[in-house]
Amino acid sequence: MLVAVLTVIALAAVGGAVLLVLRPTGSSTAAADSAGSAASPASSGQETVIRDLARLAPRADLRQASPSPVSPAPVAPVAAATGGPGVTLTPPRLFVISQSTLPERTKEDISRLKHVQKVDSFDGGAVKVSGTGLNLLAVDPARFRAWAPKAVAEQPRVWDALARGELVADSSAMRRFGLALGARYQVDAGPVLRVAASASFGLPGVDGLVGAETGRRLGLLPGVALLVHGPENAAQALNAGVRKLLGSGAQVLTVGAGRTARVSADGAGKGTGTTGGKEAVTATESKSRPATRATVGRPGSYLELYRKSAVVCPGLSWTVLAAIGQVESSHGRNNGPSSAGAQGPMQFMPATWKVYGVDGDGDGVSDIWSPYDAVPGAANYLCANGAGQGGKKLEKAVWFYNHSWAYVSKVLSIAQAYARTYP
Repeated sequence: MLVAVLTVIALAAVGGAVLLVLRPTGSSTAAADSAGSAASPASSGQETVIRDLARLAPRADLRQASPSPVSPAPVAPVAAATGGPGVTLTPPRLFVISQSTLPERTKEDISRLKHVQKVDSFDGGAVKVSGTGLNLLAVDPARFRAWAPKAVAEQPRVWDALARGELVADSSAMRRFGLALGARYQVDAGPVLRVAASASFGLPGVDGLVGAETGRRLGLLPGVALLVHGPENAAQALNAGVRKLLGSGAQVLTVGAGRTARVSADGAGKGTGTTGGKEAVTATESKSRPATRATVGRPGSYLELYRKSAVVCPGLSWTVLAAIGQVESSHGRNNGPSSAGAQGPMQFMPATWKVYGVDGDGDGVSDIWSPYDAVPGAANYLCANGAGQGGKKLEKAVWFYNHSWAYVSKVLSIAQAYARTYP
């Protein structure tokens, strides 16, 4: 077992700490609840499903039978939502490492540079394990997920692990230090870190990620790492501008070129879909899993479909599914695909659908565009993240569906309104 002496220093491999700052950008994608915008059907199969529903219940009656739009209590708008379990990716072009906390003024100046579209800062530093330094970033998963490579961003196991206070090691660090998935490593004068997953983040010198609270327990340095996003073809200009503002006291590294990702997780984490040992998911994975059966039939209205699908997850109210269905597609009226690639009435990202999609109508196919599959698939995804337990677990499960607490508030507010309208 590795034993660490808790020595908080600058990121050893790159000579500094880590810091990132969020800058508002006008180029965010449309919110997930923009159901009024036009969206052409993605396939004739989708059109057929909608016509089938319409035959069983004419469109006017379908709107009446299914939960109609309600006016929940005002909540903050959902920022940069892409719909469903996904986010708008903003790959870093620059990775800035400072030897001390970057001043807010400096971060603001960087955010105003030409070509800079987004910046965000995180805590960082190094802890020693048996005399070997591990360079860590401490991140808020909701914020950092957008900076990860696509294959990593789409894997709930990574973000679940960080939320549980566990370590997600960089794949190269796993090999370099001989770390083992599922093993626990005692940090001297600090917490025990369990290696729950590994992934390729493409950030030079970073050996792993921990959650923000774990980083505070480790004593990592606040605000020493900065990620900068802008157009890929402007990376050189971005580098020059940031260097001019920072001077010689910080390192500025260009990142992002050719970023590839592989995610591995041990079988002990919740929602990993494993039965033990290791499982890997890659961005080029082409074979879908066999369709999981969760038979709900082919109900004639969304109201009945939501009610039957909730049975897939004991303890989950159908009103939560209905609220998500309203926010994501206005009950199948705006099925996408979204600008981020989310598809179908419940707006799943295809990679997530491969893991959680189900065959709801028993036709042998798990179809992301079919409401008969998509709605019970959403129940399956929520259940894997603890929704059936209610309370804070339900809130976190909805957060995993779309990483925004404003989204959670909106969904649960609409769900409460449905519960009052359809007792």
